[in-house]
Amino acid sequence: MKRKSKFKFPIRLLLFILTALCVAGIFVSYKFGFSGGPLSAIAGYMIVPMQRGINYVGYWISDKADNLEDLKDVMEENVRLKTQVDELTTQLNTLRLEQYELDNLRELLKIDQEYSDYQKVAASVIGKDAGNWFSVFTIDKGKNDGIETDMNVIAGQGLVGIVTDVGPNYAKVRSIIDDESNVSAMIAETKATCFVHGDLQEMNTNKQILFSDLKDLDDKVEENMDIVTSNISDKYLQGIMIGKISKIEKDANNLTKSGTIIPAVDFEHLGEVLVILDKKEIGKEDK
Repeated sequence: MKRKSKFKFPIRLLLFILTALCVAGIFVSYKFGFSGGPLSAIAGYMIVPMQRGINYVGYWISDKADNLEDLKDVMEENVRLKTQVDELTTQLNTLRLEQYELDNLRELLKIDQEYSDYQKVAASVIGKDAGNWFSVFTIDKGKNDGIETDMNVIAGQGLVGIVTDVGPNYAKVRSIIDDESNVSAMIAETKATCFVHGDLQEMNTNKQILFSDLKDLDDKVEENMDIVTSNISDKYLQGIMIGKISKIEKDANNLTKSGTIIPAVDFEHLGEVLVILDKKEIGKEDK
Protein backbone atom coordinates (compact mmCIF):
# COMPACT_ATOMS: atom_id res chain seq x y z
CA MET A 1 0.00 0.00 0.00
CA LYS A 2 1.48 3.31 -1.09
CA ARG A 3 1.71 6.09 1.38
CA LYS A 4 0.40 9.42 0.36
CA SER A 5 2.93 12.18 0.33
CA LYS A 6 2.44 14.57 3.17
CA PHE A 7 4.16 17.42 1.29
CA LYS A 8 1.79 19.67 -0.59
CA PHE A 9 3.09 22.64 -2.54
CA PRO A 10 0.73 25.60 -1.99
CA ILE A 11 -1.15 26.45 -5.14
CA ARG A 12 -1.27 30.11 -4.31
CA LEU A 13 2.51 30.22 -3.89
CA LEU A 14 2.98 28.51 -7.26
CA LEU A 15 0.72 31.03 -8.96
CA PHE A 16 2.57 33.86 -7.28
CA ILE A 17 5.96 32.56 -8.45
CA LEU A 18 4.74 32.05 -12.04
CA THR A 19 3.23 35.50 -12.11
CA ALA A 20 6.42 37.04 -10.75
CA LEU A 21 8.51 35.24 -13.38
CA CYS A 22 6.17 36.46 -16.13
CA VAL A 23 6.33 40.02 -14.93
CA ALA A 24 10.16 39.83 -14.57
CA GLY A 25 10.50 38.37 -18.06
CA ILE A 26 8.38 41.09 -19.59
CA PHE A 27 10.33 43.77 -17.73
CA VAL A 28 13.75 42.42 -18.82
CA SER A 29 12.61 41.94 -22.39
CA TYR A 30 11.38 45.51 -22.75
CA LYS A 31 14.24 46.95 -20.68
CA PHE A 32 17.12 45.39 -22.63
CA GLY A 33 15.42 44.99 -25.99
CA PHE A 34 15.39 41.18 -26.13
CA SER A 35 12.52 41.25 -28.53
CA GLY A 36 13.60 38.17 -30.42
CA GLY A 37 15.78 36.46 -27.81
CA PRO A 38 15.29 33.58 -25.40
CA LEU A 39 13.56 35.69 -22.80
CA SER A 40 11.01 36.76 -25.36
CA ALA A 41 10.41 33.12 -26.27
CA ILE A 42 10.10 32.12 -22.61
CA ALA A 43 7.72 34.98 -22.00
CA GLY A 44 5.66 33.86 -24.99
CA TYR A 45 5.44 30.30 -23.70
CA MET A 46 4.37 31.49 -20.29
CA ILE A 47 2.25 34.54 -21.02
CA VAL A 48 0.25 33.36 -24.03
CA PRO A 49 -1.36 30.39 -22.23
CA MET A 50 -2.08 32.59 -19.25
CA GLN A 51 -3.60 35.19 -21.52
CA ARG A 52 -5.72 32.52 -23.17
CA GLY A 53 -6.83 31.33 -19.75
CA ILE A 54 -7.64 34.86 -18.70
CA ASN A 55 -9.58 35.39 -21.92
CA TYR A 56 -11.45 32.12 -21.38
CA VAL A 57 -12.36 33.09 -17.86
CA GLY A 58 -13.41 36.52 -19.08
CA TYR A 59 -15.62 35.01 -21.80
CA TRP A 60 -17.09 32.54 -19.30
CA ILE A 61 -17.90 35.30 -16.81
CA SER A 62 -19.35 37.46 -19.58
CA ASP A 63 -21.48 34.54 -20.79
CA LYS A 64 -22.76 33.85 -17.29
CA ALA A 65 -23.55 37.51 -16.84
CA ASP A 66 -25.52 37.46 -20.09
CA ASN A 67 -27.33 34.32 -18.94
CA LEU A 68 -28.19 35.94 -15.63
CA GLU A 69 -29.49 38.99 -17.46
CA ASP A 70 -31.57 36.74 -19.71
CA LEU A 71 -32.86 34.86 -16.66
CA LYS A 72 -33.84 38.15 -15.04
CA ASP A 73 -35.72 39.13 -18.20
CA VAL A 74 -37.44 35.72 -18.29
CA MET A 75 -38.47 36.01 -14.63
CA GLU A 76 -39.86 39.51 -15.19
CA GLU A 77 -41.73 38.26 -18.26
CA ASN A 78 -43.05 35.32 -16.23
CA VAL A 79 -44.39 37.69 -13.57
CA ARG A 80 -46.01 39.85 -16.24
CA LEU A 81 -47.60 36.84 -17.93
CA LYS A 82 -48.84 35.46 -14.59
CA THR A 83 -50.47 38.80 -13.82
CA GLN A 84 -52.05 38.80 -17.26
CA VAL A 85 -53.33 35.22 -16.76
CA ASP A 86 -54.85 36.20 -13.39
CA GLU A 87 -56.58 39.19 -15.00
CA LEU A 88 -57.91 37.05 -17.86
CA THR A 89 -59.10 34.39 -15.40
CA THR A 90 -61.00 37.04 -13.44
CA GLN A 91 -62.53 38.38 -16.64
CA LEU A 92 -63.51 34.86 -17.71
CA ASN A 93 -65.17 34.15 -14.35
CA THR A 94 -67.03 37.45 -14.59
CA LEU A 95 -68.22 36.60 -18.10
CA ARG A 96 -69.33 33.16 -16.93
CA LEU A 97 -71.27 34.72 -14.05
CA GLU A 98 -72.86 37.25 -16.37
CA GLN A 99 -73.72 34.46 -18.82
CA TYR A 100 -75.26 32.42 -15.99
CA GLU A 101 -77.32 35.41 -14.86
CA LEU A 102 -78.36 36.07 -18.45
CA ASP A 103 -79.45 32.44 -18.88
CA ASN A 104 -81.48 32.71 -15.67
CA LEU A 105 -83.16 35.89 -16.88
CA ARG A 106 -83.97 34.22 -20.19
CA GLU A 107 -85.53 31.30 -18.34
CA LEU A 108 -87.55 33.72 -16.21
CA LEU A 109 -88.74 35.54 -19.30
CA LYS A 110 -89.69 32.26 -20.94
CA ILE A 111 -91.66 30.97 -17.94
CA ASP A 112 -93.21 34.42 -17.46
CA GLN A 113 -94.56 34.19 -20.99
CA GLU A 114 -95.67 30.57 -20.45
CA TYR A 115 -97.79 31.59 -17.47
CA SER A 116 -98.75 34.98 -18.87
CA ASP A 117 -102.27 34.82 -17.39
CA TYR A 118 -100.88 35.41 -13.92
CA GLN A 119 -99.56 38.62 -12.40
CA LYS A 120 -96.03 38.12 -11.12
CA VAL A 121 -93.14 39.88 -9.40
CA ALA A 122 -89.47 38.98 -9.86
CA ALA A 123 -87.25 38.42 -6.83
CA SER A 124 -83.67 37.44 -6.07
CA VAL A 125 -82.64 34.74 -3.62
CA ILE A 126 -80.68 36.33 -0.75
CA GLY A 127 -80.35 33.43 1.68
CA LYS A 128 -81.08 29.76 2.25
CA ASP A 129 -80.94 27.02 4.86
CA ALA A 130 -77.78 24.97 5.28
CA GLY A 131 -77.11 22.26 2.72
CA ASN A 132 -76.59 21.91 -1.01
CA TRP A 133 -80.21 22.44 -1.98
CA PHE A 134 -82.53 25.43 -2.01
CA SER A 135 -85.17 23.63 0.06
CA VAL A 136 -86.03 26.65 2.21
CA PHE A 137 -84.76 30.06 1.14
CA THR A 138 -85.31 33.80 1.44
CA ILE A 139 -86.05 36.30 -1.33
CA ASP A 140 -85.65 40.09 -1.41
CA LYS A 141 -89.33 40.97 -1.92
CA GLY A 142 -92.12 41.05 0.67
CA LYS A 143 -95.34 42.74 1.75
CA ASN A 144 -94.25 46.04 0.25
CA ASP A 145 -94.24 44.31 -3.13
CA GLY A 146 -97.64 42.65 -2.71
CA ILE A 147 -96.34 39.24 -1.66
CA GLU A 148 -98.40 37.13 0.75
CA THR A 149 -98.14 33.66 2.26
CA ASP A 150 -99.28 30.71 0.10
CA MET A 151 -98.34 32.44 -3.14
CA ASN A 152 -96.78 30.13 -5.74
CA VAL A 153 -93.14 30.58 -6.75
CA ILE A 154 -91.80 29.52 -10.15
CA ALA A 155 -88.44 29.52 -11.95
CA GLY A 156 -86.55 27.52 -14.56
CA GLN A 157 -89.19 25.43 -16.29
CA GLY A 158 -91.76 25.10 -13.54
CA LEU A 159 -92.78 25.09 -9.90
CA VAL A 160 -90.29 26.04 -7.19
CA GLY A 161 -92.51 26.09 -4.12
CA ILE A 162 -94.73 28.30 -2.00
CA VAL A 163 -94.34 31.39 0.21
CA THR A 164 -94.51 30.45 3.89
CA ASP A 165 -93.56 33.69 5.68
CA VAL A 166 -93.53 37.35 4.68
CA GLY A 167 -91.84 40.47 6.04
CA PRO A 168 -91.94 44.06 4.76
CA ASN A 169 -89.09 43.54 2.29
CA TYR A 170 -88.43 39.78 2.34
CA ALA A 171 -90.24 36.47 2.13
CA LYS A 172 -89.41 32.84 2.87
CA VAL A 173 -90.14 30.07 0.41
CA ARG A 174 -90.44 26.32 0.98
CA SER A 175 -89.60 24.47 -2.21
CA ILE A 176 -91.24 21.25 -3.38
CA ILE A 177 -88.07 19.26 -2.60
CA ASP A 178 -88.27 20.03 1.13
CA ASP A 179 -89.20 17.12 3.41
CA GLU A 180 -92.27 19.01 4.63
CA SER A 181 -93.60 19.73 1.15
CA ASN A 182 -96.67 17.88 -0.16
CA VAL A 183 -98.33 18.88 -3.44
CA SER A 184 -101.54 17.65 -5.05
CA ALA A 185 -100.55 16.81 -8.61
CA MET A 186 -101.72 15.04 -11.76
CA ILE A 187 -100.33 13.50 -14.91
CA ALA A 188 -100.67 16.12 -17.66
CA GLU A 189 -101.48 13.53 -20.38
CA THR A 190 -104.04 11.39 -18.48
CA LYS A 191 -105.25 13.70 -15.66
CA ALA A 192 -104.63 10.87 -13.17
CA THR A 193 -104.02 12.38 -9.74
CA CYS A 194 -101.21 11.75 -7.23
CA PHE A 195 -99.23 13.42 -4.48
CA VAL A 196 -95.70 14.79 -4.86
CA HIS A 197 -93.50 14.64 -1.77
CA GLY A 198 -90.27 16.45 -1.09
CA ASP A 199 -87.40 14.20 -0.07
CA LEU A 200 -83.95 15.71 0.54
CA GLN A 201 -82.35 12.31 0.95
CA GLU A 202 -83.61 11.29 -2.50
CA MET A 203 -82.36 14.64 -3.85
CA ASN A 204 -78.91 14.05 -2.36
CA THR A 205 -78.78 10.54 -3.80
CA ASN A 206 -80.48 10.83 -7.19
CA LYS A 207 -81.52 14.51 -7.60
CA GLN A 208 -85.16 13.41 -7.68
CA ILE A 209 -88.34 13.70 -5.58
CA LEU A 210 -91.16 11.23 -4.97
CA PHE A 211 -94.76 10.78 -6.00
CA SER A 212 -97.33 8.39 -4.53
CA ASP A 213 -101.01 7.41 -4.54
CA LEU A 214 -101.19 7.55 -8.32
CA LYS A 215 -104.51 6.10 -9.53
CA ASP A 216 -103.74 4.44 -12.86
CA LEU A 217 -105.87 1.30 -13.12
CA ASP A 218 -105.72 1.40 -16.93
CA ASP A 219 -101.90 1.48 -16.92
CA LYS A 220 -101.78 4.55 -19.14
CA VAL A 221 -99.11 6.41 -17.19
CA GLU A 222 -95.57 5.91 -18.41
CA GLU A 223 -92.08 7.14 -17.67
CA ASN A 224 -91.14 10.60 -19.04
CA MET A 225 -94.72 11.89 -18.74
CA ASP A 226 -95.21 15.36 -17.25
CA ILE A 227 -96.51 15.86 -13.73
CA VAL A 228 -98.22 19.21 -13.02
CA THR A 229 -100.16 20.75 -10.16
CA SER A 230 -103.71 19.42 -10.07
CA ASN A 231 -107.06 21.14 -10.22
CA ILE A 232 -107.93 19.92 -6.71
CA SER A 233 -104.90 21.53 -5.07
CA ASP A 234 -105.89 24.11 -2.48
CA LYS A 235 -102.74 26.25 -2.58
CA TYR A 236 -101.11 25.55 -5.92
CA LEU A 237 -102.53 26.98 -9.10
CA GLN A 238 -103.50 24.34 -11.66
CA GLY A 239 -101.20 23.20 -14.44
CA ILE A 240 -97.80 24.40 -13.20
CA MET A 241 -95.06 22.03 -14.32
CA ILE A 242 -93.47 19.97 -11.52
CA GLY A 243 -91.30 17.53 -13.46
CA LYS A 244 -91.12 14.31 -15.44
CA ILE A 245 -91.65 10.74 -14.23
CA SER A 246 -88.34 8.89 -14.08
CA LYS A 247 -89.58 5.65 -12.48
CA ILE A 248 -93.01 4.14 -11.80
CA GLU A 249 -94.07 0.95 -10.05
CA LYS A 250 -97.19 -0.61 -8.53
CA ASP A 251 -97.76 -0.40 -4.79
CA ALA A 252 -98.31 -3.51 -2.66
CA ASN A 253 -102.09 -2.92 -2.70
CA ASN A 254 -102.16 -3.19 -6.52
CA LEU A 255 -104.51 -0.18 -6.55
CA THR A 256 -102.07 2.71 -6.68
CA LYS A 257 -98.60 3.44 -8.01
CA SER A 258 -95.61 5.41 -6.84
CA GLY A 259 -92.24 6.44 -8.19
CA THR A 260 -89.76 9.25 -8.69
CA ILE A 261 -89.74 12.56 -10.55
CA ILE A 262 -86.97 14.63 -12.10
CA PRO A 263 -87.86 18.22 -11.06
CA ALA A 264 -88.30 20.88 -13.72
CA VAL A 265 -86.20 23.32 -11.66
CA ASP A 266 -82.50 23.24 -10.81
CA PHE A 267 -82.76 23.36 -7.01
CA GLU A 268 -78.99 23.45 -6.63
CA HIS A 269 -78.53 26.80 -8.40
CA LEU A 270 -81.39 29.20 -7.75
CA GLY A 271 -80.69 32.88 -8.27
CA GLU A 272 -83.90 34.56 -9.37
CA VAL A 273 -87.54 33.49 -9.11
CA LEU A 274 -91.01 34.75 -10.00
CA VAL A 275 -93.72 35.01 -7.35
CA ILE A 276 -97.25 34.62 -8.73
CA LEU A 277 -99.40 37.24 -7.03
CA ASP A 278 -102.63 35.36 -7.83
CA LYS A 279 -103.70 32.96 -5.08
CA LYS A 280 -105.89 29.87 -5.06
CA GLU A 281 -108.38 30.13 -2.22
CA ILE A 282 -109.96 26.73 -1.59
CA GLY A 283 -109.62 23.79 0.88
CA LYS A 284 -106.52 23.04 2.84
CA GLU A 285 -105.11 19.84 1.48
CA ASP A 286 -101.55 20.77 0.54
CA LYS A 287 -98.86 21.81 2.91
